[in-house]
Amino acid sequence: MTLLYKNKILLFLFVFSLGLISSFSLPPYNFFFLNFFSYPYLLWTLLLYSKDKITSFTIGWIFGFGYFISNLYWITNSLTFEEIFKPLIPFALILIPLFLGLFYGFSTLAFSFLNPKKNFLSILILALSFSLFEYIRSFIFGGFPWNLVAFSFVNYLEFIQLLSITGTYAFNLIIILLFLFPTILLFNYKKKIKISISIIFLFILSINYLWGKSKLNQYELIDKKDLGFTIKVVSPKININRYFQNEDPSKLISELINISDPKLSSETVFILPEGILSSLNLENLQRLKNLFSNNFSKKHKIVLGMNIYEDQKIYNSLLVLDNNVEILDMYYKNKLVPFGEFLPFEKILSNLGFKKLTQGYQSFSADDERNLIKLNNFNFIPLICYEIIYSGKINKSKKNYDFILNISEDGWFGNSIGPHQHFSHSIFRSIEEGKTVIRSSNNGISAFINPKGKVIDKILTTDKGFIELKSFKNSDKTIFSKFGNKIFFYFLSIYISLIFFFKIRGN
Repeated sequence: MTLLYKNKILLFLFVFSLGLISSFSLPPYNFFFLNFFSYPYLLWTLLLYSKDKITSFTIGWIFGFGYFISNLYWITNSLTFEEIFKPLIPFALILIPLFLGLFYGFSTLAFSFLNPKKNFLSILILALSFSLFEYIRSFIFGGFPWNLVAFSFVNYLEFIQLLSITGTYAFNLIIILLFLFPTILLFNYKKKIKISISIIFLFILSINYLWGKSKLNQYELIDKKDLGFTIKVVSPKININRYFQNEDPSKLISELINISDPKLSSETVFILPEGILSSLNLENLQRLKNLFSNNFSKKHKIVLGMNIYEDQKIYNSLLVLDNNVEILDMYYKNKLVPFGEFLPFEKILSNLGFKKLTQGYQSFSADDERNLIKLNNFNFIPLICYEIIYSGKINKSKKNYDFILNISEDGWFGNSIGPHQHFSHSIFRSIEEGKTVIRSSNNGISAFINPKGKVIDKILTTDKGFIELKSFKNSDKTIFSKFGNKIFFYFLSIYISLIFFFKIRGN
């Protein structure tokens, strides 16, 4: 161990390995217990180098690099569909994790400036620093709140019911503290103090588990309400390569109708994925309306994603259509994917031959309104693709609604862990907002998720078909849905107060 800390190359390899190990705590693996090893050893290493600011920054940066290069490798799959992007694959594989790792580097740098010692105070400081920079990462430059370590608990519903109060970022702050806690065993505390603190900590964890279990049990006792119609989520699993081919659109529509299996006498809302007819504009689609009118009835509504051209702009849109392809409602995507849907610094980069990853050269335009979509007397919050990853940002108007509706295209991720990571955000949003999530994804996971995060029914990435929802359970409005990310700053205030308290006690 002494050799490790004297040799910087071995040190950085060790820290990189810690980040790599920690990445396997995330979906779809969810080996959360690995963080009880990686985070304490990261803290212990930082304490040994706290006076060396450059090394402290580098330790965090390399830890973050190891963490992100393992869990974000699938991003490069989006560069394989057109030849122009393939030379960029090595750069994307390395540069994106290096950039995201900077936030971990700034976290450990800030930690080193607070003169940490080998005591409980250092745990509070690092947890505060990490969670604050993770929050910044989630919003700066458009934000990318992907793979916060809190998602390692996504499969443990009893523990994550706390999201209904805290939201994702405050929960992430708590989880980082949890993972750092075993470092106490390495500190020079008396045995009685270590045992006492451990008992208190385990008691708090047990209370949270029992509270979460109680919330789940209470929800099970609620009576179901009949929708009065059927919501049918369709997962067609159409290969994304077909978007780049000149395929007969009528053949594609016929395939979608066949998978949807419409019953003419049954009142049904069909939910199809994002951009499923992206090769068509609305005018071309209406020329094929006989395909719809011959297979769907007046009792049917069709929700699907397609591109809308308006005033020389392109919008990634969610449309509600009747059986004659008349628009009943629509939503234009607010939050666009950088490089995927728009090209940053477009005037400069387009002259160098770059374009957005999706079809065509013109960037999509973003709208700034997210109005509720009304379907058969129920209100839906519309979210397209990765708009669902933004905690506290999905209901801008704060209007009351019944369901979260998310359509997505996960084919860009390929056969990777990406769709599982994307799906985990849907579970977090359902608990935060206390609403059922209805998710339709092409080449991804389509599902109904209840307000407690339990998956009612789903279609895996490898399958195609449909699932149906005919009844649902109401859930009380959550504390987080009322206050949003203000709660994160309340928790920051508590942590800062505790840090000052321990500082004073220490002095």
